Amino acid sequence: MSQFDPELLEKELRKLEPAKAPEEFVRRVTEAARESAFTPRSESQSRYQSFCWWQRLRWLAPAAVAAAVLLSLLAHKPEPQPQTRLENGSTVSSPKPVLKADLVEIDEQLVASFDAVARLPDGVPVRLRCREWRDEVVLHDSARGVTIERQSPRLEVTPVRYDIY
Repeated sequence: MSQFDPELLEKELRKLEPAKAPEEFVRRVTEAARESAFTPRSESQSRYQSFCWWQRLRWLAPAAVAAAVLLSLLAHKPEPQPQTRLENGSTVSSPKPVLKADLVEIDEQLVASFDAVARLPDGVPVRLRCREWRDEVVLHDSARGVTIERQSPRLEVTPVRYDIY
């Protein structure tokens, strides 16, 4: 089995002479290059055309953006407030249902605390300290006379080193 030697291949490739392109191919390429040859315009003609189109387009984009922003600001209307019809046919606007809490109370209360022992999949015992908490948030809006309370339980599990005597 022979091994591939890239240096030997390079030496052999350097010895080779490139083949000449067929005359027909060279003739077609040169004809195609002549047909697509670029004919330069006069300097004043090219300057006028580039100034005419480029300068207009250069200012058109920012002007379009400015017009779009202006139209969106003009078209923006505040949302109408909900209205309630009374029995006599008159309408009364309802106030916006916005809660502005002027007093906020946050509390956490320990409900239970206990230790547990569990075994890991490899059989090693692990001691866990478990605590049950009750979190409470109370919001008061004295202007509207509204109080909102929310309570949620929380379990906290902490692994503790297991001492063996």
